[in-house]
Amino acid sequence: MASESLQPKGKEKGGLGTGMKIIIGVIVIILVIAAAAVLTLSVTIMSPQQGAVYPYSTNYAVSFPEGKQIAIGNTKISVLSYQDELVTDVDGDREKLVLGEDRVLAERGAKITTLGIPIIQTNFQITLNYKGEQDNRANFNMTINTQRQVPELILKGLLPAAIDARAI
Repeated sequence: MASESLQPKGKEKGGLGTGMKIIIGVIVIILVIAAAAVLTLSVTIMSPQQGAVYPYSTNYAVSFPEGKQIAIGNTKISVLSYQDELVTDVDGDREKLVLGEDRVLAERGAKITTLGIPIIQTNFQITLNYKGEQDNRANFNMTINTQRQVPELILKGLLPAAIDARAI
């Protein structure tokens, strides 16, 4: 009788119990699904719904690299400064800005999906307020106005890293 183990049957000394293995398995599955959701996050830009109002706003300080085309959704933006002016090119439409001036981009519709499932559909409009140029980067305050509330985490994830967006 001295050779019998005091451990419950089916459990090895120093091993994980069945309950703990299930918990770890559930955590791993949740992490895999969360990673897949982030990796498959996408935005489809479309024509806006008519008559939309924009009660929600999110503000960012952004800086665009001069002379490089940046895409926000399917909107292509490039900027070039000359003395105290800035030329913005948005989808081929050029406009000069001076310090403190706004450029309002055409409203658009967006459908945000993850794992192939639509999670939000909303109209949006972007306003850029020119703050000046420094180190070959044009600085703006960017306001994103939306028809429906979009979590800031999703908005931030959809902005390209090249514009160095910081919430303000």
